[in-house]
Amino acid sequence: MSRPSDHADPGGAAGGAGESRSARGRAAAGRPASAAEPVAAQAAELAVAQPARGRPAPGPVVAITGAAHGLGHALAATLAASARVGRVVAIDNHRGDVAGVTWRLADVRDPALAGRLTGVDVLVHTDVDLGDSDHRARRAFNVRAAQTVLTSAAAGRVARVILVTSAMVYGARADNPVPLAETAPLGADADGSVAGDLLEIEHLAERSPRTHPGMTVTVVRPAALVGDSVDTLVVRHFEAARLLTVKGCAQRWQFCHIDDLVSALELAVAGDVTGNFAVGCDGWLELAEVEEISGLRRIELPAAVTLGTAQRLHRIGIAPAPINDLQYLVYPWVVDCRTLREAGWRPAYDNAAVLRALMEARAMHRASARRIPRKEATITAAGATVAVIGTAAIVREIRRRRRGG
Repeated sequence: MSRPSDHADPGGAAGGAGESRSARGRAAAGRPASAAEPVAAQAAELAVAQPARGRPAPGPVVAITGAAHGLGHALAATLAASARVGRVVAIDNHRGDVAGVTWRLADVRDPALAGRLTGVDVLVHTDVDLGDSDHRARRAFNVRAAQTVLTSAAAGRVARVILVTSAMVYGARADNPVPLAETAPLGADADGSVAGDLLEIEHLAERSPRTHPGMTVTVVRPAALVGDSVDTLVVRHFEAARLLTVKGCAQRWQFCHIDDLVSALELAVAGDVTGNFAVGCDGWLELAEVEEISGLRRIELPAAVTLGTAQRLHRIGIAPAPINDLQYLVYPWVVDCRTLREAGWRPAYDNAAVLRALMEARAMHRASARRIPRKEATITAAGATVAVIGTAAIVREIRRRRRGG
């Protein structure tokens, strides 16, 4: 099955900037499109983008994958206006609406991507599917894209590659220290979850110095990401009617606004921060604070009932998220953003402000009924949470009656 935009006019017919991430996941197992551009058109495009003779670009040439949507779109718009960047090369399988950039069409799974990286100094890979689409298709897309990006960057002699994953790679555990150090071991499970995808990307980055010597790879790990066009497990959890919690473990919530992630990536592009680092708001919110801000109330269940129910529902196809995805909603995975802090970076948003923005967006989406088509409501993370809560409550009531009998 091909993505509708896989067959976009390579000459540059305008494409939408908000392509569904789950659609990308569903199409991941398909054959990548070639998206070949005519040589003359590409040469003309490059000529227009070159600075005037004798006036070198003030900063690096930066390429961004996934530039027509989501994080990539936000980053491309910011870097296009940045005095610290010489030129922005926007890469996607269709043109977006960001002005002041050089658009080059490519499928990030296609080895032909190397030909789109001519003259690029830094490549930022944001084209990652974090949705709850079919996990096999999502894994195929995410891992193949990361492999292709690293190989193509090395072939194109790109000096630095920046991969955006998530703080989920540290794992969510009841006994996690709060906060986790950036140097903490990556404790996520290598399974079919979103975190499992990101862990595999991290392993590719770790092996890169051996497979692609001379190319520097940086991994950026944001906390739970929130912002326009962001659609993740955590975001959808707050669409449920209740907050799912487990007995004996107080969840702490840390968020990362997309604008703060973009500002951190700008520092990484400019070389002000190096090495792998985390991005997020300072500190965290206790559960009582989350209840007060969100207006949602918790339902507390034993861990064995909650996770056991989730596992059974996932096995029979009712809940899309495997058990290890659900752990990120009930156990802490707060990170200490020491590298950025020592570089002088400070987030523009705190956790409370990000959660308020998320709840306001949720209210607007509900009022306009534009968020999720009714037929897809049962496959969301919110739907999975409701299913777990409802099923666990039924099981608990049956056990209570048996004990009473």
